[in-house]
Amino acid sequence: MTSRLFSPLKLRGIDLDNRIVVSPMAQYSADEGGFAGPWHLVHIGQFAVSGPGLIIMEAAAVQPCGRISRGDLGLWSDDHIAGLRAVTDFTHSHGSARIGIQLAHSGRKGSALAPWLGSTELGPDDGGWDTVSASAIPYPGRRMPQALDAAGLDALKADYVSAAQRAQQAGFDLLELHCAHGYLLNSFLSAMSNDRTDDYGGSLANRMRYPLEVFAAIRAAWPEHLPLGVRVSATDWVDGGWTIEDSIAFAKELKALGCDYVTASSGGIVPEQKITPARGYQVPLAAAIRNQAGIATMAVGLIEDGPHGEEILADGAADLIALGRGMMYDPRWAWHAAEKMEQQAAFPSQYARSHPSMRNRAR
Repeated sequence: MTSRLFSPLKLRGIDLDNRIVVSPMAQYSADEGGFAGPWHLVHIGQFAVSGPGLIIMEAAAVQPCGRISRGDLGLWSDDHIAGLRAVTDFTHSHGSARIGIQLAHSGRKGSALAPWLGSTELGPDDGGWDTVSASAIPYPGRRMPQALDAAGLDALKADYVSAAQRAQQAGFDLLELHCAHGYLLNSFLSAMSNDRTDDYGGSLANRMRYPLEVFAAIRAAWPEHLPLGVRVSATDWVDGGWTIEDSIAFAKELKALGCDYVTASSGGIVPEQKITPARGYQVPLAAAIRNQAGIATMAVGLIEDGPHGEEILADGAADLIALGRGMMYDPRWAWHAAEKMEQQAAFPSQYARSHPSMRNRAR
């Protein structure tokens, strides 16, 4: 039986064995200063040997003030390269997956404790830092961020480019620009967090301008043969906020600049959002962007199992399916989907004896 989920996909110069993606999952476990360590090697390594086509590592901050927490990964220094290189080397040596990483800046949602410590804001006296955003509009319950001026915007754009260049040196095959969940670039897009009166605020075209400039700068610096995608919050889920129609317009502009795919997530700009999570609840967002903007999409959000992923792809709603929490709960998700659907997913030689076809053989 031919399976869309287990069919290969080419993205620019890289080939994916299948359409299964390990979604970026913030671990809040970097060593002080944003360094990847043993946790990241083991966390990503378990997925590398488990058969997905692509792994996208968690967001790496392009500036120290761009971290969500003190445990966030960084890519603002050349010193970060070695720890990340250990992860990509393992992935390329022992798995069949390709590996990417997100580039991000937390914006007004930064300087907070890790979720298991309550996600409460850290003040300067507690080891926190001052935050920046599109406008001087605080995230509800947080202190006032500083609105980025022209010099700050230029410096930040340059830091995104430098981080992309470091990602190449670290061995990543793909980049994903984080424009979702209320973080910095998302704060330019949404009128809920952008009241600027310059060229970066007001109209939809103006609110899209800075994220598009950042994307274009990264695309120019990132190798032509390697893919670059964007994660968006396809809707704010709040009246007066960013809509799916806005996302379609944004995706069209991104495609014209050389974007290879859009991951359609949602929400995060304000806590008043009205979301009712359910099976595949964000898939229609990916479908709308794919079909109306003419760009490849990655579907995320409560994708249950292999047949569900197959259904999404067969319906033309997306080109890739990505799982985060589901993968953390079941790192062998791709193996189990393949067994259920009578398909094949990659096994490292060391684990071949665990394959169903080998279990009953004599040792």
